[in-house]
Amino acid sequence: MARLLAVVLGVGLGTGTLTGCATNPATGRREISLMSEAQEISIGREQDAQVRAEMGVVADQALQQYVSRIGLALAQQSERPGLPWQFTVVDSPAVNAFALPGGFIYITRGILPFLDSEAELAGVLGHEIGHVTARHAAQQYTRSIGGVAGLAALGIFVPATRPLGEVGSQALSLLFLKYGREDELQADGLGVRYTARGGWDPAGVPGMLSTLGRLDEAAGDTRGVPNWLATHPEPLVRVREIAPQVAEAKAGRTDFRTDPEALLQRIDGLVFGDNPEQGVVRGRSFLHPVLRLAIEFPDQWPIQNAPAQVVAKAPTANHFLLLEAVPNAPAGDLREIALAQMRAAGFEPRSGTGSTTPINDLPAYVQTYAGQMQNLGAVLVRGAHVRHAGAVYFLAGLAPADSFATADPAFLAAIRTFRALTASQAGEIHPNRIDLYVVRTGDTWASIAARAGGVV
Repeated sequence: MARLLAVVLGVGLGTGTLTGCATNPATGRREISLMSEAQEISIGREQDAQVRAEMGVVADQALQQYVSRIGLALAQQSERPGLPWQFTVVDSPAVNAFALPGGFIYITRGILPFLDSEAELAGVLGHEIGHVTARHAAQQYTRSIGGVAGLAALGIFVPATRPLGEVGSQALSLLFLKYGREDELQADGLGVRYTARGGWDPAGVPGMLSTLGRLDEAAGDTRGVPNWLATHPEPLVRVREIAPQVAEAKAGRTDFRTDPEALLQRIDGLVFGDNPEQGVVRGRSFLHPVLRLAIEFPDQWPIQNAPAQVVAKAPTANHFLLLEAVPNAPAGDLREIALAQMRAAGFEPRSGTGSTTPINDLPAYVQTYAGQMQNLGAVLVRGAHVRHAGAVYFLAGLAPADSFATADPAFLAAIRTFRALTASQAGEIHPNRIDLYVVRTGDTWASIAARAGGVV
């Protein structure tokens, strides 16, 4: 959570025209699409820059080259080898992989430790390549009749745009289109096809589905973007359904490679979980050692940490708490800054609810605002603008107007926990890293943990 980043769909697709009916060579089906290949590539290029800015890119060139080499080899086995294919490991702890139209494929660092071999990595990449070659995103756009209705809000809780803007954004919706069962099975089959053609064991596709299908608890604790398990339904069911295609691809061949060691060597030392450079979540606390700040969210509220915004949501209600930086905040009066920002976002202060009061010795202005939000209707917001280390941070609790009174005590309690971290406190926050270890005779879980510094 380092800055505020507006994400918008800027390629002008709202007036798309029919490009014709043709047989898709990847699927063998005739299809009508409102999106040409040139438009697909244009979308991909436009959104690639925003994905990189929003999520960050893992600063490990050897790992990036390794993933790109596998992805490009698979893409050349596809029916659309001429696309400007690009494969990127993004710096998110979420268990996820996704594709943009035009051949832009992303895999999170969070998914890599859960893959057992290079063949399973190829299975993930082949599956996402399949979504591109089958033109699933393009078909989603076509079915949306202009690209708006079908790209409904799929963002995480609330947007990373101007304060409390529309819930979700079209750009992030493109990243996380929820494909139907048929599309997922089709992408699985294409993944099998491309991995087999590329020489990797096609059993890597059901292998990675089996592994990810057992990660319900682990996936629920990852943060940053929607998880692979949430956007790719029924992985264990799909293992059975893809089995005949795997058997057919493997028939008569014994030369497929799996290469588990190659993958393990590349992820040795990789950050596991939150990266302190983007802030970390520890239980109900959010700690940012670089920005030197901390806040406590209500107990049992799931927390999502993205570079532009940290958001927590009540488990059973549309009650949200968020923290974000105010971009280019002037050095003037906090009240004036707060009112100007909120009015620009369409929120009006409620009379008699504002006060200038320090929060843990930090200058702050707290006010209640009223406004409208897409998908929520009339809402009330308890907002605090706090100045810390030369920047202004916006903390807000928001809820539908009819349940705000119930939620407000939790909002105020969380806002009052915002505080500065000392240099020594910040210095104690370290990332978890993957450390490969060859098990020896007599090893136990306790002895292995002790080798790494003790049981945590």
